[in-house]
Amino acid sequence: MKTYQWHILVWTFVAFFIGGSVQAKLARNPIIWADVPDIAVIRVGDTYYMSSTTMHMSPGLPIMKSKDLVNWELIGYAYDRLVENDAMNLENGRNCYGRGSWASSLRYHKGTYYVSTFSNTSGRTHIYTSTDIEKGDWEETSFEPSLHDHSLFFDDDGRVYMLYGVGDLRLVELEPDLSGIKEGGFNEVVIRNAIGVAGRNTGLRGEGSQLRKINGKYYVMNIIWPRGDMRTQIIHRDAKITGPYEGRVILHDQGVAQGCLIDTPDGRWYAVLFQDNGSVGRNPWLVPVRWENGWPVLGVDGKAPMTLDIDDKEEGLGNIVASDEFNRKPGEPLPLAWQWNHNPDNRFWSVGKRTGYLRLTAGRVDKDVLGARNMLTQRTFGPVSSATTKIEVAHMKNGDCAGLIALQRSYGFVGVKMEGDSKSIIMVSARYNRPEEVESIALTQPTVYLKIDCDFRDRTDKAYFYHSLDGKTWTKIGSVLQMAYTLPHFMGYRFGLFNFATKTAGGFVDFDFFRVSDEIRVE
Repeated sequence: MKTYQWHILVWTFVAFFIGGSVQAKLARNPIIWADVPDIAVIRVGDTYYMSSTTMHMSPGLPIMKSKDLVNWELIGYAYDRLVENDAMNLENGRNCYGRGSWASSLRYHKGTYYVSTFSNTSGRTHIYTSTDIEKGDWEETSFEPSLHDHSLFFDDDGRVYMLYGVGDLRLVELEPDLSGIKEGGFNEVVIRNAIGVAGRNTGLRGEGSQLRKINGKYYVMNIIWPRGDMRTQIIHRDAKITGPYEGRVILHDQGVAQGCLIDTPDGRWYAVLFQDNGSVGRNPWLVPVRWENGWPVLGVDGKAPMTLDIDDKEEGLGNIVASDEFNRKPGEPLPLAWQWNHNPDNRFWSVGKRTGYLRLTAGRVDKDVLGARNMLTQRTFGPVSSATTKIEVAHMKNGDCAGLIALQRSYGFVGVKMEGDSKSIIMVSARYNRPEEVESIALTQPTVYLKIDCDFRDRTDKAYFYHSLDGKTWTKIGSVLQMAYTLPHFMGYRFGLFNFATKTAGGFVDFDFFRVSDEIRVE
């Protein structure tokens, strides 16, 4: 498969030498042109680790590592299944689109890694611990209530805290074993009306807390979003963790905000933030930081720069997305790029049961694709991305539908539908949140190739749908989908493989491969 880019690259490879060296290839923002929001980053020695949000996906709470803050490798997930309930399991008409688990906090303390998150779906705060972050053997502790956008913090005196909230930010002391909020411990609002530092009082008033101690002072990073303005980064500081905190705006540019401060082994500083980037999702940015009078100053002349003064020695999206030929034995794990849409029902999918294929069996009857259990997904990515699959449909039943989807609330898919004894290739669009079968073409052979191209350049945000009978000649089907990032799903578009029944359970389809590319057809 082709290599994939996490970030835009300036191709300055001019074939000439200056002083015996080739001009460097510089990294650019966004450093990852894919949906990796709510970033928390730590450095342990010369290695950086990052946690992020994938909400209703399973496994969840992805962990990545990097040596340069630019190229990131997915190394695992903090949990396989967040919680077992109707919403996470897509049962009894419930779902947790846009919920699941949200912003995480990542820490390393006395030889142990901690990653914590919160969930309105479970109603709890979840803390996962491991002594080896790269092997990913995580143990869970959880407690009520769910502490919104919290930041876990181990202080020098041995006390443990979480700072959390919206607008009014509260600091609570935890039990030493992290089993819950400490009875009689510190529990007070330490930053009141965080948006006030921008001279505003309406809009998103302050959340996404990231607390760390630098040179004897406590710094709290937060995002605000004043009404009629853009996402804005603020910071508060004080010599005591309990305050009173003094705050200021530190970045107001292109909506780049929410994240943390991080230093390099050689003493440089950066902020790792993210930007809403249309339907591809929320993309990480790396912003240089300098210090003045104990305050971080972000950007270059107040702007988040597109070009970074960092040599980009690697290319590709690494393993954040991955083609898959499904050539594995039964029981072998899926590549880390794959996540299920909600908790899967492991009785009704397999890789290796038929050698070289992913089999999805309709284990129940569902009314539409958003309710389909066992949809296997990967991120779309920019500036353009394409996904292709081959599907064998000989064992579908009347009322079954299977195929390849561009998943969000306003979804579109190309697939195969069976009605009676007849099969058709169909394109379905839910651009206006109501699924409409735009085109149908009779299918008389047992296999078909399906493809979706996504164009995110200049926030064009269009998806194109194709089918082929031989994998060589492609024909457009249906309509162009104007993709839209919507809060009910709160996630960038995903490619997904699915199969569901509308009348009788038990039918199955076999996917021969899934291949992604960073090239699309020119329309």
